[in-house]
Amino acid sequence: MQVNGKKIEISEDITVSQLLEMLNLKSETVIVEKNGDIIAKENYNKITVCNDDALELVSFVGGG
Repeated sequence: MQVNGKKIEISEDITVSQLLEMLNLKSETVIVEKNGDIIAKENYNKITVCNDDALELVSFVGGG
């Protein structure tokens, strides 16, 4: 799969939540786009991703 333009290989389909955990990202601060469609946070545990998918992950960072 492509994640933010970088190739990542996975051995089996995983959920978006599992991918975020694998990448050490918190679901509360990340927006996920799969093949051009934004995934609602409540579906991160339901939607699976595979090696054919293109994902964009956008993290929000607070500051002050």
